[in-house]
Amino acid sequence: MSTARVGKGPPALPLKNGGDLELTFIGAGGAFSKKFFQNNLLVVKGDSHLLVDCGTRAPEALSLLGLSVGQVGNYLITHTHADHIGGLEEVMLVNRYGLHRKTTMVVADKLRGSLWSMSMRGGASFNELRGGKYLEYEDFWDRIVPKRIRGGARELCEARVGDIEARLFRTKHIPDSAPDWSSSFPSYGLILDRRILFTSDTRYDPEMVCSLDAEYGFEAIFHDCQLFTGGVHASLEELAGLPPGIRARTRLMHYGDKIEDFAPRIAELGFLGIAEQWKTYKFKKVKDRTGIA
Repeated sequence: MSTARVGKGPPALPLKNGGDLELTFIGAGGAFSKKFFQNNLLVVKGDSHLLVDCGTRAPEALSLLGLSVGQVGNYLITHTHADHIGGLEEVMLVNRYGLHRKTTMVVADKLRGSLWSMSMRGGASFNELRGGKYLEYEDFWDRIVPKRIRGGARELCEARVGDIEARLFRTKHIPDSAPDWSSSFPSYGLILDRRILFTSDTRYDPEMVCSLDAEYGFEAIFHDCQLFTGGVHASLEELAGLPPGIRARTRLMHYGDKIEDFAPRIAELGFLGIAEQWKTYKFKKVKDRTGIA
């Protein structure tokens, strides 16, 4: 397991590769982690890249990886908690006032309005007047709107960023009293190139994982995991209830700073391990199920 230390970061992370699907956790910790940053994922494939979420510490994490928010051209947002969107104000201001351009965001229709009006607007809208009006979302972002997939469960929708396909589905995250995903505030997990399941934040929801795996047959699963039971995240002991074949392909993410203490229990339960901060997980280039080589 790696712990971020100022001045001790790895070589600069490339935003292009030879065509493999590469996933790098610029952070892998929970919202309050001080050792592992926050659970934000950089996806790279060929000439395309996508940063999944941009939390409060994401600009710092990118800097330690030799990157800046100005070099990242595509962002996908799963929900509105600060560990997933807290760095977006810096993205907006650096791009508008430093680089004089907009950048691209993938965000579902049900999330965009609250993301702007309740989270991003206060730090961005009032910096200038344009045509006598304060700035709006469209002054900062080019938007890719995910398209609904007919018949897809959990409001399944799809977006493409260059060579990368991301399918978004609703998760059961907040509030803690919501009985199912449909009564939860909009929060999304991802299916990348129909090969990889990335749950983002979710409570324990075995039907979600099992039904999606039955449909897609995932090569790897990255699942939200906190180290105690209760609240709005799946816990390690709850995830022990997943089938053994799924646990064997699952790496745990969004964990707390004491994750090392739980290593024996994670191994005992048959999980593949944890998603390690700054480690790149490579999935070889194939003629995949999206039709994209």
